[in-house]
Amino acid sequence: MTKHSSAWDGILDTDEEILWQGRPNPGFAFRPSMIFTTLFGLAFAAFALFWMVMAASAGGYFWMFGLLHFAVGVGIIAGAVFFPSFKRRRTWYTLTNRRAFIATELPMLGKKLKSYPVTPDTPIEFRDDPIPSVMLASETKRGKNSTYTVPIGFELIHDARKVLTLLRSVQKDQK
Repeated sequence: MTKHSSAWDGILDTDEEILWQGRPNPGFAFRPSMIFTTLFGLAFAAFALFWMVMAASAGGYFWMFGLLHFAVGVGIIAGAVFFPSFKRRRTWYTLTNRRAFIATELPMLGKKLKSYPVTPDTPIEFRDDPIPSVMLASETKRGKNSTYTVPIGFELIHDARKVLTLLRSVQKDQK
């Protein structure tokens, strides 16, 4: 058990102790959700490129209005492929004897620290991928026409089995 530093003063309860701290693997990791977003961006950029070629054949500079749409399509592709690893490079994890913390620091969004209580009823999911993850919460988000659930936890951590054991221990101690 680790005594917390003064940076945690005012965040942790007086009898709360840090059990583990870590960071996700910042490298590229393929996710199935990337396929749809990348294909959408590709279609968007391809249509803009087609439109620019057709507009350029008419002469003049009207084709340049398609550059914005082409850039948006390329941006959608780049965001789907590169943003997840960019975000992981700016993410930190902490597990205490009561809560799980996920901290992020992203440009323009600033610093965020979210905490998730660990109780005996907390559903824990171990994802045994090449670099495993331990999920312990979920968040419902609103899309344009529906809602969807996003799992939350310690993603792509090399010592996931150790964290799983610690989480189970915290759950057992909470009973």
